[in-house]
Amino acid sequence: MSHPRLSLALDGGGLDISSGRIVVFGARSDLDLRDLPKERCQLITGYKPDVDTLSAQGWEVATGADGSFDTAIVFLPRAKKLAKAMIAEAVGLGVATVVVDGQKTDGVDSLLKEMRKRGEVANVLSKAHGKLFWVTGLCAADLADWQAPAKQEIEEGFVTAPGVFSADGIDPASRLLVDVLPQKLGKHLADLGAGWGYLSRNLLTRDSVKTLSLVESDHASLTCAKANLSDDRATFHWADATKWRSDRLLDGVIMNPPFHTGRAAEPQLGQAFIANAARNLSQSGQLWLVANRQLPYETSLAELFLDVEEIGGDNRFKVLHAARRRRSGR
Repeated sequence: MSHPRLSLALDGGGLDISSGRIVVFGARSDLDLRDLPKERCQLITGYKPDVDTLSAQGWEVATGADGSFDTAIVFLPRAKKLAKAMIAEAVGLGVATVVVDGQKTDGVDSLLKEMRKRGEVANVLSKAHGKLFWVTGLCAADLADWQAPAKQEIEEGFVTAPGVFSADGIDPASRLLVDVLPQKLGKHLADLGAGWGYLSRNLLTRDSVKTLSLVESDHASLTCAKANLSDDRATFHWADATKWRSDRLLDGVIMNPPFHTGRAAEPQLGQAFIANAARNLSQSGQLWLVANRQLPYETSLAELFLDVEEIGGDNRFKVLHAARRRRSGR
């Protein structure tokens, strides 16, 4: 749960959002949003688990701002380029006030310093290793250099977007996985946590692959994957990869699972990926994954598969292969 700086700003801190529509960028299900009027808010997020949770709570949720607004609230992400782009987008909507909230670890101090040079900072609230401030009187031209292209091209002709995982280049762990994958992987495959499609494009170089499901929870990443892959065998699923179910039992699952949603490592997230991979595999199906070397995935794999082995890696990463799923229900 985030610190309720917004509550303090609204309760005697000088921030007034008593009228007009409000757009909230960087909305997450762990944020303290209780003081915002649901009936006047549109929450912007592309992370499917948060979309599902917030929608179930009665919020209007979208992947992009739709309509006109009087106030914009920006909860800072970790990526500075994305944070600047979000603030620039908020200002570009023509709102009267832009509220920015973030932790020091999100770079809020440097952003505040830069914002003071661009417009009038009405107030600053410092609490719990973070800051909330709001600005007025800015126009799109004031932050033109903060605007980010919807897509950018990197090596090997791939396109990515600001804020997506490994936006500036191919992830070295994914390269390691690609380097040791066998030529024969089966006919029906899934890439869980497919990102912008690096692993999947490699899988589709095999003529033996008949179907490939790309499952990704981040909307921006999946949009890039669609641009990076033009193959009728690929289908794209904006879904939580720990819960997604294939309409058929699969021959193989390939993945480079995330191991955190915040800054702290969360091995249970990768373990949930592994468990769902097993649920989607046939009895003879196989799993290939790459992970940071310190993550304890072998135990989870041994509980679900009869054969588990390390087939590659380096001092930072390990590539694991699991086969012969233990018998259990889907």
